[in-house]
Amino acid sequence: MGLRPWRDLRRSWQPGHAPALMVIPLGLIVTVCVAPPHIHLGPLLVAAPAITVAFAGARVTALMGVLAVAAQVFIGVLREGLSSANIQAQITALVVVSVVCVSVCVVRDRHERQLHQVRSVAEAAQSVLLQPLPARTGPLRIAGLYVPAEEEADLGGDLYAAARTDHHSTRLLIGDVRGNGLDAINNAALLLGAFRAAAHRQATLPRLAVHLDAAFRWDTSQWHQTDQDTAEDFATAILLDIPDHDPVVHLISCGHPPPLLLRGTHITPLTAEASHLPIGLGGSFGIAAYDVQTFPFEVGDLLLLYTDGVIEARDADGLFYPLAERAPEWTEDDPDELLHALHDDLLAHVHGHLDDDAAAVAIRRTAH
Repeated sequence: MGLRPWRDLRRSWQPGHAPALMVIPLGLIVTVCVAPPHIHLGPLLVAAPAITVAFAGARVTALMGVLAVAAQVFIGVLREGLSSANIQAQITALVVVSVVCVSVCVVRDRHERQLHQVRSVAEAAQSVLLQPLPARTGPLRIAGLYVPAEEEADLGGDLYAAARTDHHSTRLLIGDVRGNGLDAINNAALLLGAFRAAAHRQATLPRLAVHLDAAFRWDTSQWHQTDQDTAEDFATAILLDIPDHDPVVHLISCGHPPPLLLRGTHITPLTAEASHLPIGLGGSFGIAAYDVQTFPFEVGDLLLLYTDGVIEARDADGLFYPLAERAPEWTEDDPDELLHALHDDLLAHVHGHLDDDAAAVAIRRTAH
């Protein structure tokens, strides 16, 4: 029982603040107490709890308020006596200020706990929505990167997913849902769910693209009265199928930036001859089939997928992030190391502030 108050006291500290900051209000209280009698510093004691509220919790702030009131009583006893109207007014004001400061701490701590709960829910939702990519599947080593535009946000419209098929290949999806907020998150969840439900089946890559487009259009339009309500619901995407025993990659591009193939110090954009309309718009224009492009993807090659948020990130001068120029510097890195370098370099380019969510996937083919 005797140790519980001290454990509570330690828990009241706010994260990231050093206990050394206590020296400031404590030093102020000591200075007021030892000041010569002809120098009246008593009114300054209100600063002690007011300063403490900036870096500590309710219990520590209350403790500092009690010490400040005790110091004021001590000064009154030594100098004018507690019967002095001046001392009584100062003590009363100090008690009121301390109570207000503690109340502010209580409200702030409650809001921070609520924010922590909301953030925990968001992190759990992200782990379900944007599941981590497998580190290895067949001869492939894979890593994924997601960087939200807002520092406190964990969810957005950028997405990626992978699925293993029964015919010894790996299928991947990377996409960017138009817009932001809850609508973008809902559409991203829809697209990911449709991909995970169908990607592992024996359907061809074009049939998978048709399925994603139809599922996206049906879900986004079923509760709307007119086509105009859903005209802006779409997602750019790339679908890939990488066989285990054939050194190639098959892809369908739906209005998405082309992947980069890194081989040694050379970089090649895998630009498809036919880039189809984004997911959600294809069926609206009568597109019933998708063309598959095939590119070499040999042992040692590294494939880099990314969203618009990467290449459209601007620095202070308005210059876009030069991904094609930077990527060859990391061609020898493992997928995890490459994305770590990309993350740091991208944030350095934009000085830590992205205007749009950014996602990337790195895939290296290794020997069996």
